[in-house]
Amino acid sequence: MNDSRRAFLGRALGAAAAAVAASGPLAHAAEPSEAATDAALRWRRIPPSGIGMHLYTMRTALAADFKGTLARLAEIGYMTVGVSGRHGNSAAAIRSMLDEAGLRAVLEHVGYDTVRGSGLPRALEDIRTLGARWIVVPSLPGAMHTPAGFREAAREFNRAGLAAREAGLGPLLFHNHGLDHQTVEGEVLYDILLNETDPELVGFELDVYWAAKGGGSDPQDLFVRHPRRFPALHVKDMAPDGGFADVGSGVLDFAAMFDTARSGGVKQWLVEHDAPADPFATARNSYTYLANLRY
Repeated sequence: MNDSRRAFLGRALGAAAAAVAASGPLAHAAEPSEAATDAALRWRRIPPSGIGMHLYTMRTALAADFKGTLARLAEIGYMTVGVSGRHGNSAAAIRSMLDEAGLRAVLEHVGYDTVRGSGLPRALEDIRTLGARWIVVPSLPGAMHTPAGFREAAREFNRAGLAAREAGLGPLLFHNHGLDHQTVEGEVLYDILLNETDPELVGFELDVYWAAKGGGSDPQDLFVRHPRRFPALHVKDMAPDGGFADVGSGVLDFAAMFDTARSGGVKQWLVEHDAPADPFATARNSYTYLANLRY
């Protein structure tokens, strides 16, 4: 237990003991239960400015009414978004709608072929237009899911990350899926990217659902082993059957998962649900959970 958490627990238990003593000479202070002790330790919270929505979750609503959907997200309480699909809008038009809604884009997903090709300068300029910080590669082609393929991707990420830095942006980020955590030819593919990219140029938007489902990468451990490399998360919950769930309604232990998030450099907790029955209900439920979470 670190000093700040020990001090907090001491103050909490001290206040409880004082309240019992004040109730009269016959009152007796009970030993704090393990559950009460654990609850007292969980004093950290996600800053409101860090709770965002990855817009892939809202894609059906955005297709019908992009501007109105952004306004409703802001009304729920969201302050940031990750852009994934423009639905016919330019970067400048999306920026205008975000500004009107009082939201801020923090990143945009851009395909691997664009990032490795001649489209990269324009993509970086669009990131700047959106007012975002990170360009994110959402996935790698299936044929690249070999150690050689991931080493090729690591080289491309370093190159594109340098271009992003020269454009005044943050590092390039990679978003994971389950297959990225598999072991192939004796090597964990995701570890190749972690170990063979420059930490100053390349980071990760960790999708915690896929990290858990992939079975090889525990977020709590990753944050410690690779400090400051995870500025953004996709916060996605897992239903008991392994499917998707609104954040806080599934089986993932987010309090434990986020215990080391500060070590990982996490600044954005972006809600995602791949197949919401009602995207606005998912947005409300997930926001309420994250806003009230203590860890």
